[in-house]
Amino acid sequence: MRVGLIGDGVQSKRIQKILKKKNINFFLYKPNRPNYFNLYEFEKVKKCNVIFILTPNKTHCEYIKKLKKGRYIFCEKPPASSLKELNNLKKINSNKIYYNYNYRFSIISEILEKKNKYKLGKLIYANIIVAHGLALKRNYKKNWRSDFKKCPKGVYELVSVHFLDLINFHFDIEVIKKPKLINHSGVGNSFDTSSVELMLKNKAFINISSTYSSPLSVRLFFLFDNGIVEQQDNEISVSGPAMNLDSKGFFKIPKKIKIVKIDEKTDHENSLKKSVNFFLNHVKENKAFNRKLVKKSFESNFLILRKN
Repeated sequence: MRVGLIGDGVQSKRIQKILKKKNINFFLYKPNRPNYFNLYEFEKVKKCNVIFILTPNKTHCEYIKKLKKGRYIFCEKPPASSLKELNNLKKINSNKIYYNYNYRFSIISEILEKKNKYKLGKLIYANIIVAHGLALKRNYKKNWRSDFKKCPKGVYELVSVHFLDLINFHFDIEVIKKPKLINHSGVGNSFDTSSVELMLKNKAFINISSTYSSPLSVRLFFLFDNGIVEQQDNEISVSGPAMNLDSKGFFKIPKKIKIVKIDEKTDHENSLKKSVNFFLNHVKENKAFNRKLVKKSFESNFLILRKN
């Protein structure tokens, strides 16, 4: 493998660390260098047959168009920043492009995948809150995530998209309302706080809220008609069944049938490792990516771009 990485931001550094542990050598291309460097070094990127696109969202489509031919591509989510870009990506006839929605490999995703094993029944309601204080950091104003031109929907397209994809990956979405986007911190001109409501085809309601302007918190609550899946920061629990009565016939809180202790940071690191491994295994075996998974990636991208 001749591996090239485009971008040297936070996500790139995480993936560099993963590749180094695997003893995989790579060429690192930094797009923000002067033009005379870029023209020369981008030719080195073209000589690579495996590319990681780890740059701001607005650049993904352009890099894919330049590098798609004959190469395996690992592209950060979301693939596109506009409906026009998304439609252009759909027309590209390549089975070697992988879009990194790595939350599909998280512990909560693995548990939702086993919902039939736990006899949870049908989903009725879910509430997802994901928050941390990126907008409170001094350097946030200079970060591309706070720039409307580079990230027009802010935290919604960077954080909420993971959970839109989580829902889309495991369930069937029928309706999505127009998201509520605000700049709570007043830093930069993009959005650091978002909230959106969904309805599934089985009429279940879903709320997803995310912010860069608060203490760290991850709260995921899935209410099924025969059980509950809940993540409270450092613990995930599965409870059930619904019919749980005391000696007088009153309903009791259902028993916890599974408890998993987690660290949110470690869970994210592991899900990214699994996603990178999934990609590299396809490269090593010269396998095509499942078109259904790619379709799901485009669907999730469409959810944050659609005009309600």
